[in-house]
Amino acid sequence: MTGLPLVLRYAAFAVVATIANLGAQRIVLGLSEAAWVFYLAVVVGTGVGLVVKYVLDKRWIFYDESTGLKAHGQKFGLYTAMGIVTTAIFWGFETSFWLIWQTDLMRELGAIIGLAIGYVTKYELDRRYVFSQPARSGA
Repeated sequence: MTGLPLVLRYAAFAVVATIANLGAQRIVLGLSEAAWVFYLAVVVGTGVGLVVKYVLDKRWIFYDESTGLKAHGQKFGLYTAMGIVTTAIFWGFETSFWLIWQTDLMRELGAIIGLAIGYVTKYELDRRYVFSQPARSGA
């Protein structure tokens, strides 16, 4: 799969992962109003979004058919490593928007902007380093 269908599918999966991320954050933020809960929410949301996006990308973007704990462990490890830089982009935008405006709406806008930039970068890294074996053609 290439071109517009790939872009649309990848964008849709990014939206799904973003919603999962922000939903998990809202759940954690609802636990307490203590300042440290914000940081816990960001970490939990990032983890949820990462797992959701990995599962969708592996199967429906890169058509990776590898199975088994060892294969998944290696790929998820690489996938996660590629996400370190992109997560820094996301966290930087989200945290900056929170520190500047201190509203949930602006925090989430910062998260969305950071995630969008991060996902574009992440696709290129994943294509080159994580799912670099020739993939079967997708429908």
